Amino acid sequence: MLDNMPSSYELDNEHEDSPAEFLVENVDLLPVGKVIDIAMGRGQNAVYLAELGFDVEGVDISEQSMSDALQLAATKNVSIKAITSDLEKDYHIKDNTYDVIICFNYLQRSLMNQIKAGLKKGGILVYQTFIVDQARFGKPRNPDHLLMHNELLDIFRDFRCLRYHEGIIPGPRAVAGIVAEKV
Repeated sequence: MLDNMPSSYELDNEHEDSPAEFLVENVDLLPVGKVIDIAMGRGQNAVYLAELGFDVEGVDISEQSMSDALQLAATKNVSIKAITSDLEKDYHIKDNTYDVIICFNYLQRSLMNQIKAGLKKGGILVYQTFIVDQARFGKPRNPDHLLMHNELLDIFRDFRCLRYHEGIIPGPRAVAGIVAEKV
């Protein structure tokens, strides 16, 4: 466990500036180093990791989200690099660059090979997004944005799975999450 973990973080997904509970629960497995947050959104996960000493960059299509992320970083007295780019068209994850890659609440299957290639050997992936059961609870409902059962495990079968969960969590939300090491 990291000794300098901020105590001010609540494991509360309702608070928009709080990091994802799955990230907080597994942060002790992450090697401190270079991180990319895919589909960063408002930056709560990126800022959380920056506070712990990680070198963090994030990418998202929304200029407003990038502005919000930089503002959150400033209020927490940390710096992150925010890249506004369309992951489906303009952005490419650099090969063998990151110690950690995180992605929450976003599914773009065409990025999976880039994510794998972007991690250094021994690097850790933390990925959590919605599964098909989410359609019962609300958005997203489009099957292109929902994992099939066990799909996340299958995609990263060539990685060493450190932690995995799949099912219904409070909210309620239907998600799958994996922490996996590139071997």
